[in-house]
Amino acid sequence: MNRTEFIVTIAVILFVAFCLGWFANWLVHRFSRVSQSDIGELDKLAQAVHEAEEMRDKAIAYMEQREIDMNNKLSQTEAELGAAMEGLRVARTEAEELRSYIERQNSGG
Repeated sequence: MNRTEFIVTIAVILFVAFCLGWFANWLVHRFSRVSQSDIGELDKLAQAVHEAEEMRDKAIAYMEQREIDMNNKLSQTEAELGAAMEGLRVARTEAEELRSYIERQNSGG
C-alpha cells in the first residue's frame, strides 16, 4: 500500500466515521425532540399545578382563620360556663341558707 492509497483509505474511514456520527446525532435528536403539543401540555400542567397550589394556600389560610375563630368561641364559651357554674354555686348556697332558715323557723316557731 503506497502513500496515496493510505491517505485515501484514511480519508474514507474518517468520512464514514463522520457520517455515522452525524447520523447518530440526528437519530438522538429525532427521538428526544419535544414537540409543540408536548410543550403545550406541559404549560397546561404547570398552570394546573399553579392553580392547585393557590387553592391549597387559600384553604390553609381559611382553616387557620377558622381555627382562630373557633378557639375564640371556645374561650368565650368556657368563660360563660365558668360564670354559669359560679352563679349556680351561689344559687345553691343561697338555697341551702334559705332551707336552713325555713327549718329553723319551723322548728323554733
